[in-house]
Amino acid sequence: MQISSRFTLAVHIFACIDTFGSKYKVTSDFLAGSTNVNPVIIRKILGQLKGAGLIKVARGTGGTTVTKPLDEITFLDIYNAVECVENGELFHFHENPSMNCPVGRNIHHILDDKLIQVQNALEKELASITLADVKRDTEKYMCEEIN
Repeated sequence: MQISSRFTLAVHIFACIDTFGSKYKVTSDFLAGSTNVNPVIIRKILGQLKGAGLIKVARGTGGTTVTKPLDEITFLDIYNAVECVENGELFHFHENPSMNCPVGRNIHHILDDKLIQVQNALEKELASITLADVKRDTEKYMCEEIN
């Protein structure tokens, strides 16, 4: 299992908005330059973040701003905004296990609670990290580069 790059791209986008937003208009082209990702993909992620109410995007070259203080936006908020999790379930079960096999016939009973437990643990950890944590680390590493 691997979470798509949309999540890390979204966090990267927030770090750029916070770092450069007071000096530059943070546009999809600007963000594409920092992420080295096609601006069309960046615009899609911006649309998802906007749809979740986490950012505002001015049309044209107006730029992007964050709608809440960074300590109020968690990794879980970002994950929920950009990841395509069907029916809120992280794990997708294979469609047709064999009913002729005792394992196949019972695999949902065997795994369902365990998979929910794993998903809950992941979501708890994502909820414990905020963009303020990312800002602190961004500032730390930028200062180290300067020195």
